[in-house]
Amino acid sequence: MKKVTKLKFSALIGALLFSSILMAVDEDSSWTYIEETPEQHAEKMQWWNEARFGMFVHWGVYSVTGGEYKGEMPTNSAEWMMNKARIPIADYKAENVDKFNPTQFDATMFVRLAKEAGMKYIVITAKHHDGLSMFHSKASPYNVVDATPFGRDVMKELAEACQDEGIRFGFYYSQCQDWHHPGGLGNDWDDTLERVSFDEYVEEKAAPEIKQLLTEYGPISIFWWDTPREMSQAAFDALHSSTDLQPGIITNDRLGTEHAGDHKTYERRIPRKGPLGADWEVCMPISASWGYKKTDTEFKSVETLIQNLCDIASKGGNYLLNVSPTNEGILLPQATEHLKAMGQWMKVNSESIYGTTGSPFNALDWGRCTKKEYARGTNLYFHVFDWPTDGQLLIPGLKSTVAQAYLLDGWKPLDVQVVGSDLVVTVPEEAPDGIASVVVVKVVGALDIELVLPQPNEEGTLVLLADDAYLHNNEGSDDLHLREGRHGAASYLTQWSDEEAWAEWSFKVNRPGRYEVSADICLQRPRGRRDTSEDSQTPEEESIRLRVGLASQLDSVEVTLVPGVRDTVRVSLGMITIDEVGNYTLQVRPDTDQWKPIDLSQIELKLK
Repeated sequence: MKKVTKLKFSALIGALLFSSILMAVDEDSSWTYIEETPEQHAEKMQWWNEARFGMFVHWGVYSVTGGEYKGEMPTNSAEWMMNKARIPIADYKAENVDKFNPTQFDATMFVRLAKEAGMKYIVITAKHHDGLSMFHSKASPYNVVDATPFGRDVMKELAEACQDEGIRFGFYYSQCQDWHHPGGLGNDWDDTLERVSFDEYVEEKAAPEIKQLLTEYGPISIFWWDTPREMSQAAFDALHSSTDLQPGIITNDRLGTEHAGDHKTYERRIPRKGPLGADWEVCMPISASWGYKKTDTEFKSVETLIQNLCDIASKGGNYLLNVSPTNEGILLPQATEHLKAMGQWMKVNSESIYGTTGSPFNALDWGRCTKKEYARGTNLYFHVFDWPTDGQLLIPGLKSTVAQAYLLDGWKPLDVQVVGSDLVVTVPEEAPDGIASVVVVKVVGALDIELVLPQPNEEGTLVLLADDAYLHNNEGSDDLHLREGRHGAASYLTQWSDEEAWAEWSFKVNRPGRYEVSADICLQRPRGRRDTSEDSQTPEEESIRLRVGLASQLDSVEVTLVPGVRDTVRVSLGMITIDEVGNYTLQVRPDTDQWKPIDLSQIELKLK
């Protein structure tokens, strides 16, 4: 972010509140964010990218009631219970804060469990949205030491245990939402709060607490912001400037709406492809709720957890797996058992996770791949989820010279042979591991891989996703781009305002013939809420034209769509004829004579 020399009038009042709280900023100057060079960023992120696996911990006073209020479970994730049930501050204090006394909590045992699971770092909620600080805050008496019977500084104990065990330590901090402070965001139900400005909340509580966390708890490797909101420049600077106190600290992308942080965060989902040119992480609870919820029994299986780790690593990302201590200060048996099972797998196979980078292959039907590159060659680690029943593991398109292949479990050597443009590895009848067996292939020299293009299935159907499109934008323009779907929804192409921009997909046809082309599209999704009023009128249909076909022959196709409809609909884009087996490229372009921006999630080719 560039230095801001002018503040909007609405922010000037807030700016006056920060004269005494910013460290390393004198009275005559303002704090300025200094952009890292790519080399500096890579050096800072090296340990984090080598770690690949960390523990997230959501723990707070809500664990006392386990997400229950007046006999009801008001929310899927217990840490949101105060908000979802609109619990008055006084009631929340009486039922949760005043009864929080997790006497079985042992920071050393907790950290050792993370270490046993193979995790390299821990991030814990120093303050969540309910406003209770889980450390001995100097800025607010509403903290775990002064306000609860427990009376112990949880963050201090964990910080010391992490230093003793060689585990990196980080804080989560809800910088915008605070349902207890009268200036914090989120509490719109408790009339007892005598409201003050958000900037006053930052000055009185958030900024000094963050400064305390980054000065009194030893080396802090990660600061994990949450729920970004619009804020004044002064508030932003007051929050962000404290990270200067821990050189090399890594932050995520949730401080402000325009601040990218050091890495991208995917919550509860694994992207189909890792983002290009960006460090990224998946945070995901081990069960359904982030915080302890006494009715939550939906624990992910050990198989899912291990395969998630392999999947994320194969795309170049980190897995931040969340656990939720109970009101006693311990984890439920399911969580402990699952973490230990992951640790057993990691004892054998951690080489295929730590320090690896993403797969050089397209999607592998039977598993995932990670790699480590060296001066003279590359180690390819193939995580085999579906063990071949015929003893032949086919690695598509690997043309490099193979020095050796072996099972990571026991280093058993394996025979290899080249079949066409593929490598076939002969493997034992039984898989070494029932969840993910690792086959290592060492190649000499530069990687040489012939990428295998998607092709129609046995029924003659081929689906080309938006994720797989190659986008052609005019120089200097990025209007047409891929937008990640949320909550499991498909990604889609959007912002197609440039009539000269187009998308194309490469694929292989193994069965010549006539193929019907269809697409899932809609007129560009409107921003804001959908109008659901009874008297709202259905907009009239609108027609646009697309130019669709193989690169050598594009036909103009008219499509009728309804404005304001958010969900894509399947429309026909005509037919294409393919006479020979081979590789082809399908293009979709605007017809400039009749065009309005669209969103497109996928193309389907179906043999007729």
